[in-house]
This record gives sequence, structure tokens and C-alpha cells, in this order.
Amino acid sequence: MDLLRLEGIRKSFGGVRALKGVSFTLRAGEVHALVGENGAGKSTLIKVLSGVYRPDEGEIVLDGERVLFSSPRHAQAAGIATIHQETSLFPDLSVLENLFMGRQPTRGGRIRWGVMRAEAEALLRRLNLQLPLNARLGDLGKARAQLVEIAKALLQRARLLILDEPTAALTQRDVRSLFVTLRELQTQGVSMIYISHRLEEIFEIAQQVTVLRDGEAVGWGRVAQIDQDWLIAKMVGRVHKALYPRTLRPPGRVLLDVQGLSQPGAFKDVSFRVHEGEIVALAGLVGSGRSEVARALFGIDPYASGTATLLGEPLPRNPRRAVRQGLAMVPEDRGKEGLIGALSVQQNLSLATLRLGTRLDFAREASRAREAIAELGIRPANGEMAARNLSGGNQQKVVIGKWLATQPKLLILDEPTQGVDVGAKAEIHRLMDALVAQGLGVLMISSELLEVLGMADRILVMRGGRIVAELPRGASQEDVMRAATGARAGAAVEAVA
Repeated sequence: MDLLRLEGIRKSFGGVRALKGVSFTLRAGEVHALVGENGAGKSTLIKVLSGVYRPDEGEIVLDGERVLFSSPRHAQAAGIATIHQETSLFPDLSVLENLFMGRQPTRGGRIRWGVMRAEAEALLRRLNLQLPLNARLGDLGKARAQLVEIAKALLQRARLLILDEPTAALTQRDVRSLFVTLRELQTQGVSMIYISHRLEEIFEIAQQVTVLRDGEAVGWGRVAQIDQDWLIAKMVGRVHKALYPRTLRPPGRVLLDVQGLSQPGAFKDVSFRVHEGEIVALAGLVGSGRSEVARALFGIDPYASGTATLLGEPLPRNPRRAVRQGLAMVPEDRGKEGLIGALSVQQNLSLATLRLGTRLDFAREASRAREAIAELGIRPANGEMAARNLSGGNQQKVVIGKWLATQPKLLILDEPTQGVDVGAKAEIHRLMDALVAQGLGVLMISSELLEVLGMADRILVMRGGRIVAELPRGASQEDVMRAATGARAGAAVEAVA
């Protein structure tokens, strides 16, 4: 039985047609994946469904009745709830307070805490969930916050959950836990639209999939009857076999030499080398010390002992001087640490080369920006556009371009493709391969095991702040996870990176 049916949904903004007659069907108790590159129309479609936008044409049929939502509240009243990557909860309030925020039962002007607790406990029992109702939400981590958001929606009688990149900030262990809950919801008749750039998740959790490209539905079908190549071909409009393109070459001279690097509470006795023409990956669980080592090498954070040299010269413990010596770092959070969203693409591309006390050469800045936009394939090719208006993949290209303008010898990439679509991911991977072909060294930190295995020449696995294993290209996911978790050989390893 169809719970939801969209027929010929169209939506334009000025002269831009965001949705071009999209049709979509969701059955009761089903997880239906919605995939596509950034800019394909997924967000617009979800906003139409959740009452943020009204469609210009087309109809929405919910449970057999035609509906037109005038606001998000109207959609929520009809049983549609959207769970975003970033939750809309209050970290300083308790779990119980968050679950009933805006709808606390009262009598005589006083909140009925006992009624709230009883209703919450009944729901958690039904979902086989364990959430400490009195705990401060901010102390529980992102994974549990997602579960609280889902439980809050179900307390409001939601029968359709729209899950928008729910796992983007979660470890694989947290993803497994979330999927257990989603499967339990399915057994109870809850329907879900699942949006993710992580294609492997589509095959694990969804039964149906619809692919959007340029505002149109270009492919749909049962997940059991398709494969990843089919999905990628529909998403990008071509067969894309080379998601992890690498041309293997013999390494050159030592660029980065790290010996005995230690910082109490963060990492201990870390030693490794990165050569010219080589991609070295730091793998491990969240909290294993990977990003902390990278930040210390770039001079953002201190370290207590050990040495780090670049081409034999000690690395200064200062980012500005480290850049002058030939080190660059693309940070994990491009929104907070990589870009200034209000500035133009052109201005962002020049940020790392600005010097205090020097006059700006706007003509030269514009010329360099045009070259970078062309070389990196930044779209749209408009240097005057505000960086915040670009897709995630194109924003990441701008951050990489900003640091390439400093002509580095070694580039640190912390989660280089986090939150970008599959087409942009492949383009960034091709760029990485081209850079090492020119003699650069790359130190990559990634929580995506397939990316680590597909792009790295060597893999350094960290656990508890130490490097516990060095693995060659060709190692398996099980090899990496066994080292990351400390599991003994032959033991079953849960993917938790």
C-alpha cells in the first residue's frame, strides 16, 4: 500500500528550475533512498514534502488523500517529520525536556512530569531503546542526539520520517546502532525517506531507491536488483568506474619525518614518514588521535616532545611559518575552519597567500582565481559568487585550491570528501592522484575505509593515541579494523571507524 505519492512536482526559483516534474512513491513500512549529486534537487524536494516550499505544479497524495502543506507545522500535523544531520535540540536541557519541547502536558498551569516520563518510557520500550531521560543531552554525543530527535518525532505521532544525511557525523559503530533502531521502526509500520552520500548505506538499509539528477528523477528501482555502478551512472550521467583513481609510482625522497611525537592526553610516541609522490593515510576510530597529530604538525596545537621535519628542516610550531616552509592543511570542518562563506570564491582562493602590510593586487587575484577555478573544475565557474552558495564538493575544491596557491610540498587532508557527493568525491580523488604525480606528498585522514583502501599507498592505523600498525596498499577492511579495535586475529570485527 502506498503511503505517499508525488506526481509531477515542479518548483522554480526565478529562472532556475529546481524540480522538473518529479514523481515518487513510498510504500508503508518501507525505507526509500533518495540519492543524487549536490544540486540534483533532493533538498528542494524534501522542503516541498515538509511544508517549507509549495510546489508550482504537481500533487502530493498522502494516505490516499491529496494534500498541500502550507507550513512545516502543517506537514508535522499530517505525520511527516524531518531529521536533519544537525539536530534542532537543546544541548543544555535533559533528554526528557527535549522530547516534549513545545508540547509539555500541563494541568493548572504546571507541567505534568510524571505523564511525560511515562509516555517517554513506553515509547523507548516499544523501540528497544535505552536513553537516560534525566541526562543532559549535550553529554550524550551526536548518535544519541539523533535517536532523541527520532523519538521526539514519534512521540508526535510521525508516520513518515525524512532522514537527511543522518550518519554524516557518526562513527560506523553509531551507524550500526542507528540502523538497528530504523529496522525496528520498519517493523512497526513507520516509513522513511533516507538521503545519504554514502552509497554503501543505501544497500544496507533501503528497499527502494530513486535517483535525482538536474531536478529530474532519472532512475528508480529495488535496491536488491541494482549495484553501485548503476547508481553512480544514474547520478552523474555516465559510468564511473574510477571512484578511487590511483597511478602507482615509486616514492621519492622523504618529505615529512616525524619521530616520537607526544602530547599528554592526545597522542604518544608517534613516528612515521611521508615521501614525495606518496599518499599516506592515518586510519582509526574517532578519538584515536589522528586529527590531533595533524593539528600539532601544522602548528595549531602544541606537542610536548618529539621532532617533525620537512625536507630535513624542523617544522615551526606556527601555522603561518609552517605554510612558508611548504606545509598546508585542509581541515576537517570546511565550514568553520576552511572557508569564509560570506566572501567570494575569488577572495577565499587568495586567503592563504595574503601577507600583512602588503597591498592587494586585485587583477592578479582575479587571474589566479580564474586559473584555479578552471584547473579544479569549480562549478559554477564564477569567482564573484559567495562561497557559501556552492555545493559541498565545490566548497571543498575551493579550500584545496586556497592551500595549493601556497605551492606546498606536503598537503594534509583531514576528511577530504566528507559530506560531498559521489561525482565531487571522484574529482577530488583524481586531484589527489594528480598532485602526487607532481611530487607532492599527501597525509590523508579519513573515516571512510573504502577511501583509505582505495587511495593510500600506506595505511597507518592509530588506536589510543598511538600508531599500532602500518599496512601496505592491498590491505583489507578487516585488517584495518582489527588493528583499529585491537581485535585478535580471526575474531569478528565490527566496522566502527
